[in-house]
Amino acid sequence: MYLTDATSAPPAPAVLPRPRAAGPRFRLVATDLDGTLLRGDLTVSPRTRAALAAVGRAGARHLVVTGRPAASCREFLVAMDYRGLAVCGQGAQLYDATADRLLVSAALDRDLARSVVKRTEEALGAGPLELAVVTAAPENRFVVTAGFAERRRPGWDAVVAREALWAQPIEKVLMRHREVADDRVAAAAARVGAGEVSVTHSEKGMIEVLPAGITKAVGLELAAERMGFAPADTIAFGDMPNDIPLLGWAGYGVAMGNAHPDLIALADEVAPRNDEDGVAVVLERMFAHVAPA
Repeated sequence: MYLTDATSAPPAPAVLPRPRAAGPRFRLVATDLDGTLLRGDLTVSPRTRAALAAVGRAGARHLVVTGRPAASCREFLVAMDYRGLAVCGQGAQLYDATADRLLVSAALDRDLARSVVKRTEEALGAGPLELAVVTAAPENRFVVTAGFAERRRPGWDAVVAREALWAQPIEKVLMRHREVADDRVAAAAARVGAGEVSVTHSEKGMIEVLPAGITKAVGLELAAERMGFAPADTIAFGDMPNDIPLLGWAGYGVAMGNAHPDLIALADEVAPRNDEDGVAVVLERMFAHVAPA
């Protein structure tokens, strides 16, 4: 449930009919971070910064919509000199980057999360899953089991025994299996948790279990309403299955050249890869009428 600003998760937004050609102007540019706006080295290129500046000069707004919790994406927003709202945590958080303040945050029941993990393992019949959790806001610590990844990444707070994952309130669970394909793990978790949780695939080796009803589309709609924008005003960019609701809600959806096939299949356009500044390539075309700085 939402802990602030609402008493329960809002209903899933409707996916509206989509224009098949991009109009000359959009008022809202919604972008994922990892694999989309960020290059492989986790930077935003000068070319992409220039394209986003042109968006601003045109009177449009840039909205980050990321799977990262606010605590994890803050450094990237600061580096971009980003202002205003951002959608974080796969839509579970609405973050005011200007004030460095969470406006909305959702929590996942720990007993339910443990049950979904157990039932997913039973459905797969391939032994234990490797797990991680993101603890509740505002700390949003990323806590993992020893076998979750080949190496510890920057920002990972601790490596713990499996039972210690549940020691504090959490916002989501991440799971992977070393011998079972991600798509199979995601399908099993979605099946056993249907109606109780949301399940999405955010990057290789990370299947996420979230509070029921939480998607990037839910967060995007909440932010867009506050900012005064509608789906028809919005162009969205993403790269993984967790971006399917994001592109589905927006009036025009762009998949990166490095995107998962499921996202490419529904996109209105496929941009160059993130390391080829694909977001900038599309925005330069759409905002070509804007005078240079």
